[in-house]
Amino acid sequence: MFAEENGLKGDPRLQAISQAIRVVPHFPKQGIMFQDITTLLLDHKAFKNAIDIFVDRYRDMHISVVAGVEARGFMFGPPIALGIGAKFVPLRKPRKLPGEVISEKYELEYGSDCLELHIGAVQPGERTLIIDDMVATGGTLSAAIRLLERVGADVVECACVIGVPEVKGHCRLNGKPLYVLVEPREIDSSLRCDCSSVSADVKKEENLRRKVMTMCSSYQFSPEWAST
Repeated sequence: MFAEENGLKGDPRLQAISQAIRVVPHFPKQGIMFQDITTLLLDHKAFKNAIDIFVDRYRDMHISVVAGVEARGFMFGPPIALGIGAKFVPLRKPRKLPGEVISEKYELEYGSDCLELHIGAVQPGERTLIIDDMVATGGTLSAAIRLLERVGADVVECACVIGVPEVKGHCRLNGKPLYVLVEPREIDSSLRCDCSSVSADVKKEENLRRKVMTMCSSYQFSPEWAST
């Protein structure tokens, strides 16, 4: 679910968070409107707003583990963990962790990837929150859920700063609640170009949007609303 649908409708903090996120057109490739959260980190008030909202939500859920997905989940996970009195555990890409690990592979649109977790970092039964910066298709978060459940973690919820509009009707991912602060920002009108290529770019963006919707339907999203 989105924060505005869960008691924060009209909260000025959400607008401040959204406005602090920069849109970079056609990065890393043509047709992608990249949501750059580094500008959110530059705005200490907006960044604090994001952390405060997450901390307020999870403070009384008895969560003992905050698991951050590489790499931008590492930026939000530690302050949330400190705020709720939990430990932070990184979920890393292959060959980044020095100790013995357990791995979970997952499919991308082109190829595959993998998340790894230090064995012993999470104990069976520990209530766990998964944090990342953005959810689109849900593939990475689904892999994170599977990885943590393999070591016996009780995954309470997945949380992201940004979520594509297509996930609005899907409050659960692999049966786990999904909580999102804001939708992706649109490109500023001042950055738009009045030239013959605009219509082609718009068409590419629409095709990409449809592709994301198709990819969303391929993962285990459930339309039921979360109770938390």
